[in-house]
Amino acid sequence: MSDQQLTARGAATRQRIIDVATREFAEHGIAGARVERVVAAANTNKAQLYAYFGNKEGLFDAIFFGSLERIVNVVPIDATDLADWAVRLYDEYLQRPDLIRLATWARLERRSSGHLVEDADRLDDGKLRAIAEAQAAGVIRDGDPFDLMAVVIALSMAWSPVSNVYAATADEPAEVHDRRRALLHDSVRRAVAPTA
Repeated sequence: MSDQQLTARGAATRQRIIDVATREFAEHGIAGARVERVVAAANTNKAQLYAYFGNKEGLFDAIFFGSLERIVNVVPIDATDLADWAVRLYDEYLQRPDLIRLATWARLERRSSGHLVEDADRLDDGKLRAIAEAQAAGVIRDGDPFDLMAVVIALSMAWSPVSNVYAATADEPAEVHDRRRALLHDSVRRAVAPTA
């Protein structure tokens, strides 16, 4: 069911399902998530959930693709300053640890190798183009743009609370985060610097 076909009440119910299911999937993964818990906490029923998403896997996909779109929109890439992009990703992961958890579950339970999504669903074309353009301009090192992007993303997630979605990482003292941001910025800057 498209968002245009929903009433205001239906859209609110759909959003409640997404909010509750995001926490459920982030904490338990796809196999461990329970539709019964989702519908109870979202104050709806299975029929409504299935009408919106088809099945549990469809619900996970909707949430996962939404999280990918969020990262693209909230933390747009600046390929001329990948170090700054890494720090902005780090900050977003502090605010939304569920983003990394969802990607981790997708890797563990859906696609153990290759890209996390089918080529038709990938949202990184713009990022890869930007990296290739920065490489052509001599701003960053040569190499496969996807590999450079993967390194930057991996470094930005180094301290993420993957083992516990409700970990207190975001509550750590500001100086800890400042120290990590500085290390992350310097590490990425060095990793992507043009080679002589």
